[in-house]
Amino acid sequence: MEKPEISTKTQKNPFKWLTPRRLRIFREYSTAYLMIAPSTILVFLFGIFPVGFALFVSVHKWRLKRGNFVGLKNYVGAVGDIAYLGVFILGIAALVFAFLQFKRVYRQLNEKPQHFWFLLFPSFLQGAATLAFIRWTIILLPNILDIADKIRGVEKTRQLFMQLIREAFTAENILPARAQMLWLITAGLVAGLIVFFKWRNPDNLQHQAEIALSWITFGIGIVLLLFAYQEVMTAYQSAAESGSDPGIIPQLVNISGGVILLFIGWKIWQKAPQASTNRTFFLRIAGAFIFIVGGWLMIGEIPLILSSGDKDLWQGLKVTLFYALGTIPFQLSISLFLAILLFQNLKGSSFFRIMFFMPYVTPTVASAAVFRQLFSNRLQAPVNALLRVFGFEPLKWLWEPKGIFTLIADKMGLTNFPDWAAGPSLALVVIIIFSIWVFVGYDTVIYMAGLGNIPTELSEAAEVDGANKWDIFRFITFPLLSPTTYFLTLIAVIGTFKAFNHIWVMRLPASLETADTFSVVIFTEFFEKLRYGYASALAFVLFAIILSLTYINNKVQGSKVFYG
Repeated sequence: MEKPEISTKTQKNPFKWLTPRRLRIFREYSTAYLMIAPSTILVFLFGIFPVGFALFVSVHKWRLKRGNFVGLKNYVGAVGDIAYLGVFILGIAALVFAFLQFKRVYRQLNEKPQHFWFLLFPSFLQGAATLAFIRWTIILLPNILDIADKIRGVEKTRQLFMQLIREAFTAENILPARAQMLWLITAGLVAGLIVFFKWRNPDNLQHQAEIALSWITFGIGIVLLLFAYQEVMTAYQSAAESGSDPGIIPQLVNISGGVILLFIGWKIWQKAPQASTNRTFFLRIAGAFIFIVGGWLMIGEIPLILSSGDKDLWQGLKVTLFYALGTIPFQLSISLFLAILLFQNLKGSSFFRIMFFMPYVTPTVASAAVFRQLFSNRLQAPVNALLRVFGFEPLKWLWEPKGIFTLIADKMGLTNFPDWAAGPSLALVVIIIFSIWVFVGYDTVIYMAGLGNIPTELSEAAEVDGANKWDIFRFITFPLLSPTTYFLTLIAVIGTFKAFNHIWVMRLPASLETADTFSVVIFTEFFEKLRYGYASALAFVLFAIILSLTYINNKVQGSKVFYG
């Protein structure tokens, strides 16, 4: 009997790629992602989703209930035709960011560039899945919001609510988007896992996420550009029906050209000192000429565009700028002065620290109500009574809509004082005083912490070399406090543009809206006029302004921060 032949070849293991090392790496990553999943969900529900929903509201005619989709109409009504330029710039910025992100990841993988191309496909699927999820959410939202109308006038039961929820999730307009989203999510996960186990690199998932973010940003940029083009064409069609020319495209071209020329002129001027001596003069002349042309293009168009915006918005922005300029410099200067005094070994310094910090921890509404009584227009009001003691006439304070420079000019007998030079109203000055009083204590404590981090050896060495107190402050203390000053300035800029509580308590109708900041304008549109869509658009305009100021502050002041 013949014995069966036994093959000496080793049988192939179909799970050979599932090595213990790969399982360990997968287990570590999955455990980490599961640990951060709850916090990620909370951030999405209470952070990202409300912002996205506000954006959804801002492109609709929304009062007590959701109306029709209006696109950029709310934004155009707020800031004029510059809204189209804003969306166009956001689209271009998204594309540039995506390109730079692709380029950065490619450079990180310069040793094995084939891995970059290997990661493009799964990352594309993951980015497309994210965009599909956003699209599905946008389509689903109206169905969810319509539930409130469906249950109006009927008996509200749990069974009815769950039935309406199921109908919202299974509506005909939802199913294609849901199927597309699920297919892309599945394909993205499968492709990502294959690449993860195929390429033995612990940074695999990080690179996938970075490239997926690039694809998402690229897709958002394309959508924004198409949306801007569609809105401009819609505006031209509406204008053609009425026989007028909106002139949006020439305005956008001039402003875009002006921005580009300003950037080119600034770059040429910046590189001029690095050039040879013979070329420096001509480069600076060319840079200045290009800069002037770019500024001329922008100055000629921007006022025309902004004039078509909401007058209340520009008035609120003007008041906010007055409020910020009147608060931040004095607040930081007084805080620095008090911090230096309290940092000395003075008796009772702890008591004064507590006293200066008390206004910050006092409820804002309560302290604002007290200030409202102190600065009342009554003759018996404490501040007016104090003025009368020193022989001054009482003032209206929070009831006064005139600018402080106009009031000074009236006292000096000057007539025909220009309105543009009126300055902030006296009512706003009182609010500025209140804000300084509240936040000086907080800034003082932060400055004292910064002073504590400065080595005393530097001051002692400077004194040995003959430096006086002013020289020590100017060349040692203040430069080493630049990180603290930068932080407080950043917080103050954001805080002044977001300020609302004390302003709402202290503002009065008699001040004729001269104390209404941007936040008050948004609140009025939302809660009094019930224009939810327009108020949401104003909120995003304020967000864009704060973000721009933060970026400028970071570029201007952040580069001068000395960390020792």
